[in-house]
Amino acid sequence: MPNGRIAILFDIDGTLITSGGAGTRAWALAFEKAHGKEVDIGEFSDVGMTDAEVGKLSFEATFGRNPTQDEIEKLLELHQSFLPIAVEESQGYKVLDGAEDLLSKLILDGYLLGLVSGNTEKGAHIKLHRANLNRFFSFGGYGSDSTDRSELTNAALSRAELTYGARIQLSQFLSVGDTPRDIEAAHSVGIQCVGVASHKFSVAQLAGAGADYVIGSLREGLPL
Repeated sequence: MPNGRIAILFDIDGTLITSGGAGTRAWALAFEKAHGKEVDIGEFSDVGMTDAEVGKLSFEATFGRNPTQDEIEKLLELHQSFLPIAVEESQGYKVLDGAEDLLSKLILDGYLLGLVSGNTEKGAHIKLHRANLNRFFSFGGYGSDSTDRSELTNAALSRAELTYGARIQLSQFLSVGDTPRDIEAAHSVGIQCVGVASHKFSVAQLAGAGADYVIGSLREGLPL
């Protein structure tokens, strides 16, 4: 490509799609099944967190103690088991403005597309399945790789090179996300980030968080 970019990494929630609360509903059902109590994760967690972080913080706030590893793993498994139905039944699920058209264009232009998401790998693909967006992505880094967004982003970089079959320079990556956490994670591994003001953060907030570029929605295209 003329600009030297090879691989573009996309966040999911708030960047490509909104699930209309499907993830929150699946967590509530998971807590109810495991502990007999519905929990609203929105009270205890924030956008951009990994699934394991969400489960841990919600557990601590609800029960006043740290969960065991077995308890977290059980909650994650239950969450993933309830997620497909929650996504399918969500009336608020939607693909965000310009997402599918942009992904189609990038693939046709020869870019390698991957995911960087706090969702587990299974959860990420469940959320994308309803909109048939999985077909665009050949690798990724997920919350099931690490609770640290920097580490899961590094996992995505390594898998990009395996998929590409050759070394990819950091300057040849570009990350796309809708939260300051996405920006921080991208910069922590040495790649640039496009902030998309498509969900809870404004153009000004994403610029203030240090995004290298900021766009209002994916319909505007990427600064390639």
